[in-house]
Amino acid sequence: MGAELGAEQPETIAAIVAAHRAGTLTPAQTIARTYQRIRERNDPAVFISLRDEKDAIAEAEKLAARADAASLPLYGIPVAVKDNIDALGFPTTAACPAFSYTPTHDSTAVERLRAAGAIIIGKTNLDQFATGLVGVRSPYGIPKNSIREDLIPGGSSSGSAVAVGAGLVPLSLGTDTAGSGRVPAMLNNIVGLKPSLGMISTAGLVPACRTLDCISVFALTVDDAALALSVISGPDQADPFSRDRPLEPTIPFPAKLRLGVPRNGQLIFFGDKKSEAAYADALKRWSALGATLVEFDLEPFYETARLLYEGPWVAERYLVIKNLLASAPDSIHPVTREITAAGARLTAAETFSALYRLQGLRKIAERAFANIDALVLPTAPTAYTTAQVLANPIELNSRLGTYTNFVNLLDLCGLAVPASMRTDGIPFGITLLAPAGRDGMLASIGRVFHADTKLTVGAKGVAQAPLAALPGNSSDEIPIAVVGAHLSGMALNGELKALNARLIEATRTAPDYKLYALPTTPPKPGMLRVEAGKGASIELEIWSLSSSAFGQFVNAIPAPMAIGTIRLADGRSVKGFLVEPEALGEARDITVYGGWRAYMKEAATT
Repeated sequence: MGAELGAEQPETIAAIVAAHRAGTLTPAQTIARTYQRIRERNDPAVFISLRDEKDAIAEAEKLAARADAASLPLYGIPVAVKDNIDALGFPTTAACPAFSYTPTHDSTAVERLRAAGAIIIGKTNLDQFATGLVGVRSPYGIPKNSIREDLIPGGSSSGSAVAVGAGLVPLSLGTDTAGSGRVPAMLNNIVGLKPSLGMISTAGLVPACRTLDCISVFALTVDDAALALSVISGPDQADPFSRDRPLEPTIPFPAKLRLGVPRNGQLIFFGDKKSEAAYADALKRWSALGATLVEFDLEPFYETARLLYEGPWVAERYLVIKNLLASAPDSIHPVTREITAAGARLTAAETFSALYRLQGLRKIAERAFANIDALVLPTAPTAYTTAQVLANPIELNSRLGTYTNFVNLLDLCGLAVPASMRTDGIPFGITLLAPAGRDGMLASIGRVFHADTKLTVGAKGVAQAPLAALPGNSSDEIPIAVVGAHLSGMALNGELKALNARLIEATRTAPDYKLYALPTTPPKPGMLRVEAGKGASIELEIWSLSSSAFGQFVNAIPAPMAIGTIRLADGRSVKGFLVEPEALGEARDITVYGGWRAYMKEAATT
């Protein structure tokens, strides 16, 4: 197999899945290549626990034997998972052996990855309890930066970022509370996607700050990261912080893009002239791509950032480990212990005071976005070596969060993208930020910027492939409206995703329909066209399928469901699910709920 595992092999998710579908590479060969690269890398600090290779290969062979394997969006993709996210078969340590436990089931995010055809190969190292942006606060060692070994790997998702940067896996999960999915992405020349809060379920995640945590994605390209997000996003009843927020589609680069840049004199680089020049070059690139740069006031964002570690959110970190602090304080990394212990001293009055100030800052941030589409900022102001951080652990860590600490407090989504390679061999990256729910827009512009840099991906010198054509822009694409179990996050949504369907929009019907709950397993609704104005406007989603996938999908629809023409509230028409009237004898009229999701939500609580 050795001859087949050379450097010419596909590296991105898109290329690997295409090779698996074409039969030019098997999932078992891809998994074997991953383990061979892990051995060659010979860095025991990347993974805290690693699956047995024979076991992983056996799963890959079993996957390839499935009749539907080729339709899976992550068919045979090896994935690494940060070790504060539960994955069945691995202990969860949060980089603290005394805290370790064995989960009884997958986190929701990992469960969705597996359902999409991914193979989990190991759990990666992190700054203990996800507290840090440096990657040096772990009893399991310090992963070597994939680009320059003397640099910190970045944290807290250190192992996950290095695993992708070094080419061990094309996809990994990190987490991002204060920048942990973005700073290590920059330092390893990869893409770090920090989704809108609540878009990816945090069920099965060891919390850092429960109100701010999110699971993040590392990949080599923006398209790969966006694909992973589409697979694992969606509401989850097991997570009280989950939000019902459909993912925007990736669209062509907007003609009138307005990007916010800080006012003159507001940027901070801590004397790093190379980073300052790299940021200026990135802005020139955006202008050349057609974006209009608009100045905004960064100071309120800095003030928000200070709240994160000077305010009550440190108490959330304290809540996670207070028992361990009391019973075995020496088991906690000394820097983590020093930061977290401060959370015990905060009062309820201080908490409310900070919440009031944050609400005011959120309103200021909203106004900043009134005339701009996204902010473009340095991912981090500079980079440090491991030796520098070990000598000055708290101050230098704090500096790295200059442009990241405020993001979740302000409910923004973020995309960290490589921008350039400095003359001293240190990668520089920019981060795009926008209000929650604009993840698709960030991917739409970030993919074009990254491609325009002509940078190689990660640390292996692999050239970027030309940007793929966007799904939905081809005459081969057919839209279909779904109103029930195929909605995002619902029981049968995986059937659409397995056919590489993409969500186009969430909208409503004209007020000419009634909705019924059918006595089926799993529960499904039936929507019936009635006399104009005699029904209600029903919630639906429009998905896009290739013509072949559309045919496959429609062919599998069981009676009494049928495909008909649905009128939308704005007057458009689209093909979608309707029900045969004869089947409604025992069905319950649930039109009053206005949609299947609202009905199921109430049904779950009664």
